[in-house]
Amino acid sequence: MRAEQDGGAEDGQPGRRRWRFPLRRRPLRGRRPSRRIDYPRGGRRGVRRWLPSWRQLLLVAGTGAAALTGWMVWFYVTTAVPEDLNSFATQQNNVYYWADGTEMARIGPTNRQDVPLDQVPEPVRWAVLAAENETFYSDPGISVTGIGRAVVQMVTGGDTQGGSTITQQYVKNIYLNQRQDVSRKLSEIVIAVKLDDRMTKQEIFAGYLNTSWFGRGSYGIERAAAAYYGKDVSQLDPSEGAFLASVLKGAGQYDPAIGPENRKRAEERWSWTLDRMVEIGKLSAAERARYTVFPEPRPQPKSAGLSGQIGYLVDMARAYVESHSDITPAQFDLGGYQIRTTFEKPRVDALAAAVREGTAGIDPDNREADRFLKVGAASVAPDGRIVALHGGPDYLKQGFNNANTTTVPIGSAFTPVVYAAALGEGTQRQRGGKRTPVTAGTTYNGDDGVNVMTPEGPYWGRDGKIVKTANDGKRSWGTITLRSALEQSVNGPLMQLGMDVGLDRVQKTATDLGVLPTSLGELVPALGVGNSTPSAVRAADAYAAFAEGGSHTDPYSVLKVSRNGAQLPLRLPTAVQALTPAVAGEVDAALKGSVRDGAARSVADAGPNLAGKPGTTTDRTAGWFVGYDGQLSTAVTVFRADLKDMKLLSLEGLGGATPDTSDAAVPTRIWSTYLKATSAR
Repeated sequence: MRAEQDGGAEDGQPGRRRWRFPLRRRPLRGRRPSRRIDYPRGGRRGVRRWLPSWRQLLLVAGTGAAALTGWMVWFYVTTAVPEDLNSFATQQNNVYYWADGTEMARIGPTNRQDVPLDQVPEPVRWAVLAAENETFYSDPGISVTGIGRAVVQMVTGGDTQGGSTITQQYVKNIYLNQRQDVSRKLSEIVIAVKLDDRMTKQEIFAGYLNTSWFGRGSYGIERAAAAYYGKDVSQLDPSEGAFLASVLKGAGQYDPAIGPENRKRAEERWSWTLDRMVEIGKLSAAERARYTVFPEPRPQPKSAGLSGQIGYLVDMARAYVESHSDITPAQFDLGGYQIRTTFEKPRVDALAAAVREGTAGIDPDNREADRFLKVGAASVAPDGRIVALHGGPDYLKQGFNNANTTTVPIGSAFTPVVYAAALGEGTQRQRGGKRTPVTAGTTYNGDDGVNVMTPEGPYWGRDGKIVKTANDGKRSWGTITLRSALEQSVNGPLMQLGMDVGLDRVQKTATDLGVLPTSLGELVPALGVGNSTPSAVRAADAYAAFAEGGSHTDPYSVLKVSRNGAQLPLRLPTAVQALTPAVAGEVDAALKGSVRDGAARSVADAGPNLAGKPGTTTDRTAGWFVGYDGQLSTAVTVFRADLKDMKLLSLEGLGGATPDTSDAAVPTRIWSTYLKATSAR
């Protein structure tokens, strides 16, 4: 090592030498070469090497925040307020077509009418603000807390409506679609902020009230006032305004006309809205006390274009579109859709004519037994298409669809389902310790009043008595085969067969054939003879499988939907094998035997290759005829009920008939008349 000499002049000691040695730095143990980011961290061992320091955490957080801020600035700058309204802001009709493509009904135009804000009473305006956005006049077009709540709900799959201010909802109404996703929500927020700077609050509020959907086909509060209360918006009181504010949350959930659950929700929301008006100082407590009775809206008026059977057809087609596509009720009410239905006009007309002819002797004005008579009927093709429907006398007089009701028991017309279940399940019945396979030729006791048996002994009812079979007219048939019992409509053996096959298996076969689970009867012996309540549509659809080798397709009423020339996705049913061809063939043979020389022989002259069965109930509250001709399956039901309570009344004496006349006489006559008119088609 070489030392350096210093003359030492500065210390006043000339000639003295100072030696300075260069310093040598000792390397630190474990130290790595210098890096821009010390990660994994040097000089640390184990897990501590991978734990970032607070400086590193701040660096990452700052970088992320800067990137997010930059992206938000970019998104804000590049998101412009659209120049044009969205396509749904225009008024159009919905057009329904028959199956052959000819026009059936044109519904609309969309019920929309703008009204200046000063024509809306101030209490009505504040009812809307109290329910939807009480801070509207002070917020910047958005609500930070509301957005946070909406994000949480969106992530968890909830409804995001609660996170929107009136400005945001107005933006969604006129510029954007109703989709609920992050991209659309961010666009809504940015446009709302910009729109709040560009327009006055009064302009935004007026636009919101004139473009919002209130249900019943109404866009805007002016047409909503007419639809629900039959008056101009300027005539609404605070109570009525509070109700209209309630349906803004969703008319499908809050229109009382739809059902009792809707009415309950609407009344609760109405009361809450009035209370909120008091809380924010826009309604005095004294005035609030005046509004204690729910302002019941009037019934929804029917369009004149829906007279006769058309209204029933349109209702069914619309319901199918809304449940089998992504089109919401609000979008549907905006119009512009073309709906091609499955209905065939000649058959619809023929069915209506057959009902008129078959009920010609009914005189409700002079015969008590004829009051409240209802007739429902439907024709379904083997592939599930509903080609004809009879819902009632006239849609404008009775909106309730008799062909689609699920409150009327099907009675003994259900027994072919029991027969199919027994043959399909390979049932073995137990008698005296022996188990015997059931076939079409298996014999049963066909006498009236026979004890219904289980493997353990007689079946005891809830009334503490043994349940007994009951044949029509209390007739006893002696020993009879199952096929003959079905052909002759002998109820006793089929009731016992239901017990032998297992009532749960009968229910399964019924659902396989398209009977809705909600319309299935209780698991008691009466299930075998029809305590279930399928609609005429579902009954016809189930029988169609017997003619189609056991293949079943759920009924449907719409072939396709389009808008602005583009066909929209529609979920149509597909065929499933509900029964084996052999079992379906056995049921088909028995139903054809019924027409040839059994209980249905009165319809034999209605056409070739007919199969069918009449149906009655033990309490005489319904009469049925269900059958097919190879092309179509048709079900006709008659019942008496006051639509105010839907309590079923007895059919005894209907049309002046004698007490021993079958309750299936009228539906059988209608079915036969209809088949005569259509079998040559």
